[in-house]
Amino acid sequence: MKIEAIPTASGKSSRLRQALYDEMRPHGLTPLWEVLHALVPRQPAVRTRPALWRWQEVKPFLDDSGRLITAEEAIRRVLILENPGWRGESRTTGTLYAGLQLILPGEVAPSHRHTQSALRFVVDGAGAYTAVNGERTVMHPGDFIITPHWTWHDHGNDGKEPVVWLDGLDIPVISFFESGFAENDSARSQKVTQAEGTSLARFGANMLPLQPHSPFGATSPIFCYPYERSRAALAHLAAHSELDPAHGAVLRYANPLTGGHAIPTIAARLQLLPGGFASRGSRTTAGTVYSVVEGRAQVSITPSDGAAGREAVAGEMGVRYEVGPKDHFVVPPWACLQLTADADCVLFSFSDAPLQEAAGILRTTEEGA
Repeated sequence: MKIEAIPTASGKSSRLRQALYDEMRPHGLTPLWEVLHALVPRQPAVRTRPALWRWQEVKPFLDDSGRLITAEEAIRRVLILENPGWRGESRTTGTLYAGLQLILPGEVAPSHRHTQSALRFVVDGAGAYTAVNGERTVMHPGDFIITPHWTWHDHGNDGKEPVVWLDGLDIPVISFFESGFAENDSARSQKVTQAEGTSLARFGANMLPLQPHSPFGATSPIFCYPYERSRAALAHLAAHSELDPAHGAVLRYANPLTGGHAIPTIAARLQLLPGGFASRGSRTTAGTVYSVVEGRAQVSITPSDGAAGREAVAGEMGVRYEVGPKDHFVVPPWACLQLTADADCVLFSFSDAPLQEAAGILRTTEEGA
């Protein structure tokens, strides 16, 4: 179709433009100028919303799930922490998946592997184990455990009580790349070939083998970071070092071979807010999932100006949560976060920061900095 340019105010021009758009659509073409502002907004267009999952409300559903379906039937008995801005898409943020997994005494979650990387953070109970490529580790509350991508892994519970942990995976990222693969093992549980603690002894004692080589590529060769060690380090820093004004005493889990993130696609950290600490407001473009380990805190989240669905946010100016042990909450990208603790409070969190760092787009800011 050949047309002559007509002034933009003309109704005839509008009709002719639409006719042009309709004619080009079957050829896989669409005009950039009609969507440019949506593609390149002045503020991040954020679908992720602040959300809170209280343990006392979630626990009964986990218990009911345990009575209705076995871990083996479900493959993984998990309740997804689905963000209200991503209904039906199994996302906790735009790039991260999170869920709470339950395993009962005597159960086994069968062995499989997949291209998605996973973390486990133990929330409730003790006595379960996870196995990765032939090495098992017993799970204790607060332990940070990694399942590197494409490694065989299974879970079991040889203890006497139910165990619940937080799962965090980069499922939406792998889906974006259309690179998801999975494979079920021929055995229900993999054969144990290494003594428990071998990887921690080899790579996690502030020493390294003479010829260090990670069995998991860019992922940390340590797949279990015990809470006892991490908690003691934070307590020492809180008592004897200057606090980060936005995060208190905070440490990130690291790959001992590179100093980089323990998981290439997911940043994980642990922080201690001493009693009386009130944080400076901070923003980051990395959407973040939090798990409350100890203590209680007040959490204030103010979405960015570009947040989608702001009408669903209380007062359109943000939300304020009172959180306690085993509660989980999510802070959307570029939302302002403020934390206040009357008594010592420990928080575990994970985000997509490594991917943003690799792309050179990670942005953070603090109020009053």
